[in-house]
Amino acid sequence: MRQVIKKKNNSHNFSTGILVFEDGTTFYGNGIGHEGNAVGEVCFNTSITGYQEIITDPSYSDQIINFTFPHVGNVGTNPEDNEADKAWVKGVIFNSNVTEPSNYRSILGLDKWLKKRKIVGIVGLDTRVITNYIRDKGAPKGVIHFSKKSKYDLNGLLNKSKSWGGLLGLDLAKKVTCKNIYHWSSLKSWNKEKGYEKNKKNKYRVVAIDYGIKKNQLRCFSDINCSVTIVPADYSAEKIIKLNPDGIFLSNGPGDPAATGKYAIPIIKKLISKKFPIFGICLGHQILSLALGAKTKKMSLGHRGANHPVKDLTTNKVEITSQNHGFEVDPDSIPSSVTITHKSLFDGSIEGIEVKGRELFSVQYHPEANPGPQDSKYLFKKFLNHIIRAKKNGKKKRH
Repeated sequence: MRQVIKKKNNSHNFSTGILVFEDGTTFYGNGIGHEGNAVGEVCFNTSITGYQEIITDPSYSDQIINFTFPHVGNVGTNPEDNEADKAWVKGVIFNSNVTEPSNYRSILGLDKWLKKRKIVGIVGLDTRVITNYIRDKGAPKGVIHFSKKSKYDLNGLLNKSKSWGGLLGLDLAKKVTCKNIYHWSSLKSWNKEKGYEKNKKNKYRVVAIDYGIKKNQLRCFSDINCSVTIVPADYSAEKIIKLNPDGIFLSNGPGDPAATGKYAIPIIKKLISKKFPIFGICLGHQILSLALGAKTKKMSLGHRGANHPVKDLTTNKVEITSQNHGFEVDPDSIPSSVTITHKSLFDGSIEGIEVKGRELFSVQYHPEANPGPQDSKYLFKKFLNHIIRAKKNGKKKRH
């Protein structure tokens, strides 16, 4: 399969952007953002809003995102919508040209914003065709090249795509995690009338292990009166215990959970033994599952979008969720002590677990949204209830 975006002279020699997959399939368009190369795993996201939040989600490290929604960039960008201070995504693919923004919150156009963050992009491609290609091939490797002079070495780009190692076995949490411990500013979730308000109560203490944390997860904790201390992915259990938290949060993040688990699992096992309430999201869900004795595996396509239906097996209710992951917990590896609480209605994969009689639970999807529906925000209150119950039961003596 080969697609050529036709120019006025019907030649792709004047295309400033090119996308080359590892099997040689090539798409021509126009470059956007940073001029140069970007190589990574090519995936697609089906969200119709929230492109800035998606691009700044650290879980997309070493990936190239193909946006299925045709119009991206219309509302520009602003500092408030960044989910992380740095964008770790390798590249982006858009259908339509990025136009001048029209929104009262816009500070910078998407093209300049991408350029500032050295993100390589390409526009003018039929993203529906690329999505079907990805579905057929299963998250293939690819490379985007942007040259204003329309100069590119096709064989060289193909070799770059082929030689990239892929995400399997790759620990990316250490790449995106914070370098030093820090404390969240206590800002709550954004609302149209007041923007970001500061939480002044901070009644409970949460330690968040940062595997690639999103800011809106931290805001959700401020919403339930929790102060949050964020620690690096390899921060020792002993140091975490000294912080005297009421609960432990395991964040989302990129890469292979088994690779991250080599240092993360012993930390989590120690914290479990001390009977801390623990809540995990995305990679944090996978790490908790590994620590409890389960295994993880690479998915063919993964789940990325804001329209994924998930069934809560404990209530039979369906939640529409925001998701971004390429690995899953292997259902055949679940130990008897662990209960599956949520399943995907797309493919039946595990979307949530808990340990009966313990304050331990996690979900594969993103209840904090940003972007996406907020059907699952109740899970933060569930975690708070676990913290309150643990304090009431006197489980604070852990030293």
